[in-house]
Amino acid sequence: MAKSETDRTTIDLFENEKRPGRPKTNPLPREVQLKVNKRNQIKRDRARGLKRVEFKVSSELYQALSDMADEQNLSRSALIETILQEKLANNR
Repeated sequence: MAKSETDRTTIDLFENEKRPGRPKTNPLPREVQLKVNKRNQIKRDRARGLKRVEFKVSSELYQALSDMADEQNLSRSALIETILQEKLANNR
């Protein structure tokens, strides 16, 4: 029987090392957890009708956006979306 990293039901068959301390709450390695979490986040975003846009900015602009978002109690993403919507509204 081959071991699958995403197999949650038979993971106990492959547990060969018991360590002291708090038991793991997730049997998957951290790298796999991150991939699963990212995949689930993308699915949630798609279900909400969101599209992903990625771009690079200077560290000064990044910090200015972060500061402005903190001042307005918004996420940086929400702030950028607001700025883009205002710009599009002004160009119509």
